[in-house]
Amino acid sequence: MYCTRNFKTKKALKEAVANGEQVEVYQPGGFFPSQTDGRVGIEGPHYPEAHTWWANAVIRDGIIVGKVR
Repeated sequence: MYCTRNFKTKKALKEAVANGEQVEVYQPGGFFPSQTDGRVGIEGPHYPEAHTWWANAVIRDGIIVGKVR
């Protein structure tokens, strides 16, 4: 999954969540149903750039809630 905002680093994503920003996630491409609740894997930056970071997070209604690991 990707974040709607194209974070260049995992650190930037973690800081945004820690600062209380609402960070939404989505599944690109339409190959799989979009998950809106539960534990998900996130990668970045967005394609076509090479992915340089991966994270795990818990989402509710497509928004990250809790700590990003």
